[in-house]
Amino acid sequence: MINPSLKILLITLLSLAAFSCKKKSPQPPPVVTPPAAITITAVKINGKDAENNNAGINAKPTIIIQFSKAVKQSTLATSISLSNDAGTSTVFSTTVSADETQVNISPSSLNYLTKYNLTISNTLEAKDGGKLATSETKVFATAIDSSRKFTTITDAELLTKVQQQTFRYFWDFAHPTSGLAREGSKHAANIVTTGGSGFGVMAILVAIERGFITRSQGLQRMQTIVAFLKNTAQNFHGAYPHWLDGATGATIPFSANDNGADLVETSFLIQGLLTVREYFTGEDAAETALRSDINTIVNRVEWNWFQQNNQNVLYWHWSPDKAWAMNHKIQGWNECFITYILAASSASYSIPKAAYDQGWARNGAIKNGKQFYGITLPLGEDFGGPLFFEHYSFLGLNPTNLSDNYAVYKDQAKNHALINYNYCKANPKQWYGYSDSVWGLSASNIRNGYTAGSPTNDQGFIAPTAALSSLPFTPDESMAALKFYYYVLGDKIFKEYGFTDAFSLDVLRNGAWFDDAFLAIDQGSIIVMIENYRTGLLWNLFMSAPEVKTGLQKLGFSGY
Repeated sequence: MINPSLKILLITLLSLAAFSCKKKSPQPPPVVTPPAAITITAVKINGKDAENNNAGINAKPTIIIQFSKAVKQSTLATSISLSNDAGTSTVFSTTVSADETQVNISPSSLNYLTKYNLTISNTLEAKDGGKLATSETKVFATAIDSSRKFTTITDAELLTKVQQQTFRYFWDFAHPTSGLAREGSKHAANIVTTGGSGFGVMAILVAIERGFITRSQGLQRMQTIVAFLKNTAQNFHGAYPHWLDGATGATIPFSANDNGADLVETSFLIQGLLTVREYFTGEDAAETALRSDINTIVNRVEWNWFQQNNQNVLYWHWSPDKAWAMNHKIQGWNECFITYILAASSASYSIPKAAYDQGWARNGAIKNGKQFYGITLPLGEDFGGPLFFEHYSFLGLNPTNLSDNYAVYKDQAKNHALINYNYCKANPKQWYGYSDSVWGLSASNIRNGYTAGSPTNDQGFIAPTAALSSLPFTPDESMAALKFYYYVLGDKIFKEYGFTDAFSLDVLRNGAWFDDAFLAIDQGSIIVMIENYRTGLLWNLFMSAPEVKTGLQKLGFSGY
């Protein structure tokens, strides 16, 4: 019998022998943890977060990219790029902080008013091998070139220069047959505008007084214009269409139903012709005949026909085949103030005061009375609307002391302009470039179109005519704008016929856009209102017309 202790020993030895004969199992490989991804923690341009500082950047900015950990410097050159919107790369240098978490980018020099894309691609690596999960792009735009483009001259010289250059639109660019103003530099060459021609004949008077042309030259051009209007141009009940063919005088439809009389455009023309008549007062045969022909044109306008069956309101349009299809009542407040003044002034076809009170003033509903930026607006829509509302009627009609039951018109013109100025200065929509020197929303060209710009229709486009034609009402604010437009932006917007129609400095939303076109109504109001600011020439002439005084008296005005 085996000893129990020996038995246990044998069993243990056999177990160990059996275990030692088995093949050893392989050990699992050690777990390798990949390095954490590298992330961008901040991008700053000139010390400010790029998301909130992406417009108006200087030409040599300091750009800092902050990473979550040290970067692998050998990947920077292929992982960071800076290019404009056209895809053109910009050369830049990089430096890295001591801890290698911050990359400083210094562009050689950026173009002004240009959109740039700073891209950090996902090929960038951390020093420990960590990857950038996704590419990131930061978009920013550079500032305007604020250097002066032209030699500094006196304010008086600058005003004269602008007037002389702008006058060329109505002299050099006028239609060669009729002498009338073409609608615009990008319109068909045969289209002339009746309202813009009214502004143009006033511009000719300025040119004579300023010595840009002689009195004889001005008289000769006026004879051509007046003869064409009297004998050739188509009219309807004495009123002209918006557009005429400058060679034949035939109506060019403004729209399908607007192919006849336009009473508002006619009133702008008559305002100008009355001013011309009061200027050429010589006793010689030529000036006497000119005045007689102007009287024929003025006196045949059947203003009361446009009351459409004696309603106490005027209608804007009438068509020989569409009749009153446009059905557009002329009601205030807007640019049509002069239409009612002239309609009441007519010796043969006058409208009653009731048409002014009920139609234009809407029985007092024309009043506003609210404050905007602390400024009371007497009349019209909130914020005043486009600034041309205060220009076209007041090219001849002097608002300085004019008042009636509805407004003091100097306050209306000045306060509307100041509200427009303060809106642009406050810049609630954050358009790049708006400032106390870049302001003025009015009807103008815009990129790919045309709009009546205003604080309630602000698309980021500034019309130079808005501030410049407000010079009699806001001299300091308008002169600041004029100097900026000429000295800083002049290489882009001061061209052969003065200032182009509009511009936008907002690269990110509108693209830096500078119009290369001119419009008669915008050029005309600039030259005329500058002269009214300087000498009151056109105001004095128009207000001296006997029928104008009669009309103002009839409608209950004072201060004329």
